[in-house]
Amino acid sequence: MSEKWIAAVDLGGTTTKLAFLNLYGEFIKKWEIPTDTSNNGKNIIINIAKSIDDKIEELGQSKSKLMGVGMGAPGPVDMSKGIIYEAVNLGWEKNTPLRDMLEVETGLPAVIDNDANCAALGEMWKGAGNGAKDLVCVTLGTGVGGGVIANGEIVHGTKGAGGEIGHITVMPTNGFQCNCGKKGCLETVASATGVVRLAKEVLQKTKEETVLATIMSRKGTVSAKDVFDAARAEDEVAKQIVDQVAFYLGLALANLGNALNPEKIVLGGGVSKAGKILLDPVVMYFKKFAFPTVANSTALAIATLENDAGVIGAGWLVKNQK
Repeated sequence: MSEKWIAAVDLGGTTTKLAFLNLYGEFIKKWEIPTDTSNNGKNIIINIAKSIDDKIEELGQSKSKLMGVGMGAPGPVDMSKGIIYEAVNLGWEKNTPLRDMLEVETGLPAVIDNDANCAALGEMWKGAGNGAKDLVCVTLGTGVGGGVIANGEIVHGTKGAGGEIGHITVMPTNGFQCNCGKKGCLETVASATGVVRLAKEVLQKTKEETVLATIMSRKGTVSAKDVFDAARAEDEVAKQIVDQVAFYLGLALANLGNALNPEKIVLGGGVSKAGKILLDPVVMYFKKFAFPTVANSTALAIATLENDAGVIGAGWLVKNQK
């Protein structure tokens, strides 16, 4: 009997990543399609199912080769009921029966979870987690997402909102407004947009002719990458901004560490590509604020799977569904 494959989907607001994986989490084939959010996202699942059918045919295989389909979706998910509570960027109504829709359109057994949770599972299975059963994955992108794994299982919470690390309050007074409605969330200062926000605030107050100030005057704005590049070039203002970001991130991760004492905390997403210039001060603040036992037993690392983490984690869901 030939080995089964897994169909895996990482559903994003603009692009959907798809893959066929073997049972070891290795890619057989991976590809992308645009996410069609028109008409309240009615075509999204239809397009995914058609793409899976087309690709399996292109590879000369029958649908029976696939043992199931796993999906990471952008929003809080109830795995047991197979619903996504809300997916604002996709146009879906509240409590969309995503698992049923996926099963009907693909003809395959389906399992779904939140996309950040899938990224955490991917890093645990094949990435920087390296098989750690107690792991926190923090995704630093346009926003800040997170997934918490305890004893090899994702922590979902009572309403699917476990792991909302981006909404830990790190600025209880004078915090920036967050899209969630609160003020002072980690997302407002540690996401790519948060780094830019801090940079603009600092640059408005300084008259120094720095690398970063020059970029700001030339382009009218700066990017998170500009900030980290300038910090590497010993720009004092940029180093000050990176220190601020690291302070808030280190504080939030230390509080998480104190509650969970994971084996590893993995930082992923675009901002994490800054590497050591960000990781080193985050580790310093983490050790400063964490309970000593946690500081000495929880390791921080940069994610290794980059854009593949979510789709690999979606495959893990199928392989390990109960």
